[in-house]
Amino acid sequence: MAVASVLAATAGLAVCATPGDAAALNTANAADAGRVGHATAAKRLAALMRQDLDAGAPGVVVRVNDGSGRMISLAQQATWTKRDHKLSADDQFRMGSNTKTMVGVLALQLAAEHKLSLQDPVDKWLPGLVPNGRNITLKMLLNHTSGLYDYINDPSALARVIGADQSPVQPEALLAVSAKYPPLFKPGAEYSYSNTNYITLGRVLEKASGQSLATLLQRRIIGPLGLRDTYLAANGTSRDGARLAAAYEPDAEHLAPLLPPGVPEGTSFAGPARGEHVLVTSISPAWAWAAGAIVSTPADEQRFLRALASGKLLRPAQLKQMKTTVVETPGDPKSSRYGLGIEEYNSPCGPVWGHTGGVPGYSSQNYTDATGKRSVTVVTTTLFGLHDKKLGAADQKVVDAAVCTMLGKSLPATSK
Repeated sequence: MAVASVLAATAGLAVCATPGDAAALNTANAADAGRVGHATAAKRLAALMRQDLDAGAPGVVVRVNDGSGRMISLAQQATWTKRDHKLSADDQFRMGSNTKTMVGVLALQLAAEHKLSLQDPVDKWLPGLVPNGRNITLKMLLNHTSGLYDYINDPSALARVIGADQSPVQPEALLAVSAKYPPLFKPGAEYSYSNTNYITLGRVLEKASGQSLATLLQRRIIGPLGLRDTYLAANGTSRDGARLAAAYEPDAEHLAPLLPPGVPEGTSFAGPARGEHVLVTSISPAWAWAAGAIVSTPADEQRFLRALASGKLLRPAQLKQMKTTVVETPGDPKSSRYGLGIEEYNSPCGPVWGHTGGVPGYSSQNYTDATGKRSVTVVTTTLFGLHDKKLGAADQKVVDAAVCTMLGKSLPATSK
């Protein structure tokens, strides 16, 4: 279905930055920036970020912790976006599916406490709510091998994605949308990314713990780690403030060429016009809930991932389970692999662990190394805009260069 193809993007410029914008490096320690290797890496990243803006990105943020104690923290934006917000690497961003890693941690913590088992069938907790519920285990939900249809691919989800419908929605309603479709395959037989899996998990975690998902996140992850700028967006409420970065999508005319056939003519995001773009900051991600409603900062996301990888959130056995992966694209030797809420990305400079996220106006990638000593975040203030081949390629170069910098390496020439 063509509509499904465009909605799957939610499931990670007319005006270029001025030389002054491109040179603005907001480093955590100005003295460290003078060190040759550190400064060279920062300049290299800044140049690639400028190319990202030249290709059409409204804004891009990069934060790299290479484990040396020196931080690279960069923010660049197109001049026309400054009327809405001055972009900073300290801003809050809607992190989309990075939410899934936190939900995965909660599931493994509750399993370690014997409040649930990853081998439990879904029907034990949510009888009759999902097809094949007697045969789909919680582990299959976590690693996307359940075969459940992704509710976001249903045409009814389009109104929520573009912000035309921002009415509150309950998880059960999203599960009902998915249940209209037959399973994609026998449970456990294949991999197919589905947001339905994590909506289901969110409800299971609430039943097993007797607490809301927001409370679980606060008490088990956000509070203990001191993630003061992180929260789960909720129906009917908003904690958005001045630090939420402004976000954009192409207007109807410029969006149309990026969409596959079958999407209704004139489809456009809700929000004020900004030249060839639409300001979409008002589109709440609350409907994505356990699949993608986390709001956070690069610093908070990196603190979380480092704590996870270094064993501060899970026991060794649970962390090993989380990092037991299935291949996402069989037959592709470079394919990423998916664990229990975490992804192993084979970057040009080596494997890293983390997740991507995408909701209207925000595309994010957060990674750490296997030890949890290093971390990196790249956020671009558009999602559907990245469907443009030139912009998508320029943005991926920023991501790969940032990951390589985190690992203390230079981006291979073949990837430049």
